[in-house]
Amino acid sequence: MTFVIITHVPHFFEQQKYYAYAPYVREMNVWAKQVQELIVVAPMTKQERTPVDSFYDHTCIKFVPVDSFNILSFGSLFKTIFNVPKISLALYKAMYCADHIHLRCPGNIGLLGCFVQMLFPNTPKTAKYAGNWDPKSKQPWSYRLQKWILNNSFLTRNMQVLVYGEWPNQTKNIKSFFTATYPDQDILPLLPKELKGTITFVFVGTLVQGKKPLYAVQLVAELFQKGYDVVLRIYGEGVQRALLESYILKHKLEGIIVLEGNQNQEIIKKAYQNSHFVVLPSESEGWPKAIAEGMFWGCVPVATAVSCVPLMLDNGNSGILLEMNLGNDVRQLEAVLDDESYFQMMSKRSSDWSRTYTLDAFENEIEKLLRP
Repeated sequence: MTFVIITHVPHFFEQQKYYAYAPYVREMNVWAKQVQELIVVAPMTKQERTPVDSFYDHTCIKFVPVDSFNILSFGSLFKTIFNVPKISLALYKAMYCADHIHLRCPGNIGLLGCFVQMLFPNTPKTAKYAGNWDPKSKQPWSYRLQKWILNNSFLTRNMQVLVYGEWPNQTKNIKSFFTATYPDQDILPLLPKELKGTITFVFVGTLVQGKKPLYAVQLVAELFQKGYDVVLRIYGEGVQRALLESYILKHKLEGIIVLEGNQNQEIIKKAYQNSHFVVLPSESEGWPKAIAEGMFWGCVPVATAVSCVPLMLDNGNSGILLEMNLGNDVRQLEAVLDDESYFQMMSKRSSDWSRTYTLDAFENEIEKLLRP
């Protein structure tokens, strides 16, 4: 089977291997186990490898580089007008060779892929919509357009669109799905987590406005001011690092807020195992991997009620759904911190839920999609 991937994720080539953002690559490697040839259509960049990059584990890969593009300014719009025909032709040629077409959405390359795939109504296709599928959510017009095309069973045929959460009034194209990080063999007894001594919070994600890392800092700082022995460890890099550093220094929080930077999967895993709470006050998510991964190791999740997060947290029975009101959210946390049995119940419920979504289960579902 020739499996064609259309994605906006930037790639780079190093030591005869193609690298990209590790969570994405690890997922694609699961798909790649089922196919004989990979054709990857994606932007190519030049960059140094970091701990959050990984490589495709496949012996037969053809890479088709395309230019990335956006329409955020007049200059970029002018450039895009000239680039789109060239990119669309590359997508068409790749899809023409495909036994199975796989779109990664939302994204600008995925948007073009949504249009070009209409020319191949008989080719089996899947699309992974990694963003928020909630029809009521406010999203950019390009995201809404991708969702409309993918959901339209006349324009988009022979397609299964994998989305997070369960939503009403969807067409036959839409399939509720999940993602995973840990295999069955990682289902080990949880390390004891008691609310004694220092209580550890962990934030894992890119340090950008949309992920709201500053709000996580403010939550933990407020608990500290109220007398709780707490610490927040932040894993990730991004444009808001300088803002966080400045805030930490200004408010003398060096003793309770630790910026750990980008780290590999094994270090992140140990961080979850040794933390009591995983916090992600994000504005928008698809399937928040940091929350699911923390829950796997018994961390009580603290997250905003976006996308499928209420489903993951059993509407607040397995974690805390943030209101993004500091006073109210601190009171929610205090209710858990002051009740050991409540904390332990949430921790177990979180772990039990997350451990049903292992890599083994994910691989089985992928095989069903490719070989129905």
